[in-house]
Amino acid sequence: MTTDLEQQLSTLQQEARDEIATLSSLEELDQFRVGYLGKKGKLSKILGSMGKLSAEDRPRIGALANQVKTALQTSIDERKTTLQNVKIQAQLEAETLDVSMPGTYLPQGRVHPINSIIDQITDIFVGLGYTVASGPEIEEDYYNFEALNFLPDHPARDMQDTLYLPNGKMMRTHTSNTQIRYMENHEPPLRALATGRCYRRDTVDATHAAVFHQIEFFAVDKNITFADLRGTIQLFLEALFGDIEVRFRPSYFPFTEPSAEVDVKWKGKWLEVLGCGMIDPNVLKAVGYDPEIYSGFAAGLGVERLAMVQSQIDDIRRLYASDLRFLQQF
Repeated sequence: MTTDLEQQLSTLQQEARDEIATLSSLEELDQFRVGYLGKKGKLSKILGSMGKLSAEDRPRIGALANQVKTALQTSIDERKTTLQNVKIQAQLEAETLDVSMPGTYLPQGRVHPINSIIDQITDIFVGLGYTVASGPEIEEDYYNFEALNFLPDHPARDMQDTLYLPNGKMMRTHTSNTQIRYMENHEPPLRALATGRCYRRDTVDATHAAVFHQIEFFAVDKNITFADLRGTIQLFLEALFGDIEVRFRPSYFPFTEPSAEVDVKWKGKWLEVLGCGMIDPNVLKAVGYDPEIYSGFAAGLGVERLAMVQSQIDDIRRLYASDLRFLQQF
């Protein structure tokens, strides 16, 4: 009985050594391991007969069985390392790039003229110490009109007719709603810049659009005057366009007093680019500021019109036509 078990263990080790050399994948190697060393494997079946051995023979056969098991496990580990290296090498060869082959051309994207001018303006005002603020496009009447000194029956509302929603809200007509919301939550002194999309019932032509982008900048502090406003606008336009002719015209806005329109000389003609003025005392009162202590200025500009000046674009509608022949120029 003892001799028979020794022969079986020796034969098992030899068969395993021969078989393991033929395995070509990690999956086959795992099946081999289970078949030989698993609970129901060949080695376990042989060792099942040890119970019939005498007490003197069991330690010797047990030691021999452990040697066989250790030898099989070592062979399995070595074969596993070899197969893993082969797999990695095959993967490297399969994924190797031929750098001499012509690549696939992917055209570079470009920054749209509207986004470009917004980025430039934001950089200028951040450099002047302004904070970037944002507000909702779907707005309540209070923030879009009432808090900005537009009385419910005031004819100035007709100039900013917009899209009204069933829930009583509306699409904002300017970024001045952000001015109210920002001032409600901040105490003077403050300087802020608001950017976003606005909506008005405008007749679309070469210089008007029903949906457009606006940037508004405003400042509130003690002893702010119209001279501060004029100097800020002059500095801003020179930073954006260089040496350009600028003029101020008296105008009217419900939320500023006095108010002015600002024009720049473009292609030999004056083009209106922004409106501005000193913040009306009623607006300061609406946000809880004392107009006897604080004063401020505000100005709003059409982003598209500044983009037209900067890039010499003759029609605002070109900015929204998605014509690649036009956009690839920028």
